[in-house]
Amino acid sequence: MAMQQRRASITWHGDLQSGNGDLEVESGALQKLNVTFSARTESAGGKTSPEELLAAAHATCYAMVLANMLKQETGNAPDAFDVTAVCSLDRVEGALKITGMDLRVKANVPGMDGAKFQEFATTAELRCPVSNAIRNNVPVTVNATLG
Repeated sequence: MAMQQRRASITWHGDLQSGNGDLEVESGALQKLNVTFSARTESAGGKTSPEELLAAAHATCYAMVLANMLKQETGNAPDAFDVTAVCSLDRVEGALKITGMDLRVKANVPGMDGAKFQEFATTAELRCPVSNAIRNNVPVTVNATLG
């Protein structure tokens, strides 16, 4: 049995092009989110998309793994660091496809050089459950900088 399960649900109204959905998460941590196809493929216009939600999940998961690694392996973690995930959506052979995920992390880690931090950043990506869920289907890149 799974250690934990999380749920999200959507009620969709109408067709793909002119319709919209109301997305809710069971925890109540997020307000009801509106989703439209045009927000997915054009300007967001205050609405979210599956790709934005995947990027949010990936950035959060990766940050947790990296924070844990830095603490366990160096004895102290940075006070704060920034992770941005960029999920790319393209048309491939006429169909929508997530074609890449770019993780960008910037941190101040006292006493650590750039090469060592890049090593930590790369290993964190390999240990990240979201990365592992999409691995071999979506290319993931990591750009880590100190400063």
